[in-house]
Amino acid sequence: MPNKGAAPLFLAKLSAAWATTDGFKSILPFRGALNAKEPLASHGQHVVLDLTGYVSPGPEEGAWVLNVLRDAVARSGAREVHAHVESFDGVISPPGFAAVVLLDESHLSAHCYSDRGWLAIDCFTCGGTNAEGIVEDVLNAFTSEMPDLVVHQRAVMNRFLHPEEG
Repeated sequence: MPNKGAAPLFLAKLSAAWATTDGFKSILPFRGALNAKEPLASHGQHVVLDLTGYVSPGPEEGAWVLNVLRDAVARSGAREVHAHVESFDGVISPPGFAAVVLLDESHLSAHCYSDRGWLAIDCFTCGGTNAEGIVEDVLNAFTSEMPDLVVHQRAVMNRFLHPEEG
């Protein structure tokens, strides 16, 4: 018979995992889902940003953004496996693009609704690769071209949680 109290307990633990630091919400690891008694270590990091104020730098905006992402990856020391951008002309999907750099360590992506000025950035890395540093590099490149860009959400989550090895 299913445990009827499990879902509310899980949701309570999930909401308790959110903390606010420097005006941004961060997702912190919690142990409830694993029922772990020992501290958990992580082997990865996931950073997501939601921004407004994006202004298209021109007709080749997707290619420009992909270059920004690839440059940030190269400077980070992460290993690029593949890169692709898909531009949307507004016929089937709203105008904008989706750009992704596949990493040996996971991925870096940007998705944009150009006509609305919305931009989402997502970086997931494992091992010692610094996802926050990559995102900061990307954000600096964007804000140098678009000074009115506003970060509305910045979430950082530890990934590949596991019991610490003794």
